[in-house]
Amino acid sequence: MDLSVPVTDDVKLHFRHRPGTASLPFLLVHGMASSARLWDEVADHLAAAGHAVYAADLRGHGDSDTPETGYDTPTAVADLVAAAAALGLDRVVVAGHSWGGNVSVRLTAEHPELVAALALVDGGWLEPAKAFSSWDAFVGALRPASLEGATEQSVSDYFRAIHPDWSPAAIEAAVATMVVNPDGSLSRRMSTEQHMSILHSIWNEPPRPWYAAIDVPTLLMPAIPKGADEKWADRIRSRIKETTADLRHATMREYLDSEHDLHAQHPRRVADDLLDLAHGVRPAHSAR
Repeated sequence: MDLSVPVTDDVKLHFRHRPGTASLPFLLVHGMASSARLWDEVADHLAAAGHAVYAADLRGHGDSDTPETGYDTPTAVADLVAAAAALGLDRVVVAGHSWGGNVSVRLTAEHPELVAALALVDGGWLEPAKAFSSWDAFVGALRPASLEGATEQSVSDYFRAIHPDWSPAAIEAAVATMVVNPDGSLSRRMSTEQHMSILHSIWNEPPRPWYAAIDVPTLLMPAIPKGADEKWADRIRSRIKETTADLRHATMREYLDSEHDLHAQHPRRVADDLLDLAHGVRPAHSAR
């Protein structure tokens, strides 16, 4: 079910919604230049277990509105809070991927009444000023690639080649993060300026200052890249544990030999981990 939810006087967010009767709904938050569709297979498993699921398209992404401004973490949080109020949501399990992890951390810290548990899917702990030698190096690593000459078919073929274990639905969702023009060419949904605005927010507003305010069960779900030796894997673990030390109720479940988009590569496992997290949440009347 598609929902269009006003979050300001002139901006509506799109949600991919699956109904459910379990006590805790899920709010799924994608990363930069992604969309709610990449959560579809995870959402199917969560809904099959009885949970309502709301997968958001943040502004400028998917089928949400694309205003000129507002491409930063605080605005993304404000949009989600307004959407939750409009949808009548409270005490949700929030799962954020990549930049969506940063958004989810701040949402949880600033609005503890809204979040019952938090999952960070290979994101929510990046400190780019420490991980990269300079702003230019960071931008060089994350600047969107040119789509000149790209077509829906060529990009589909490319994604199938680099993600051989993704389902056809996940490949289609990845292509759908872009706009398919009438002639079959592709273009970005956000302008370069809007994309860069998000990068500035990631650089200037790392999530670490918000951890101490979070008092809910938190699941860290890092991807350990394929080919990483034990020393490399230990560096990843140590960096995440050091960065997130102020998260008082955090546990970690690693995804070995995995890619950044865990929810696309391992949807059933991600869903199972999210369900385990939800099952460990205390009822509202006993939560303190």
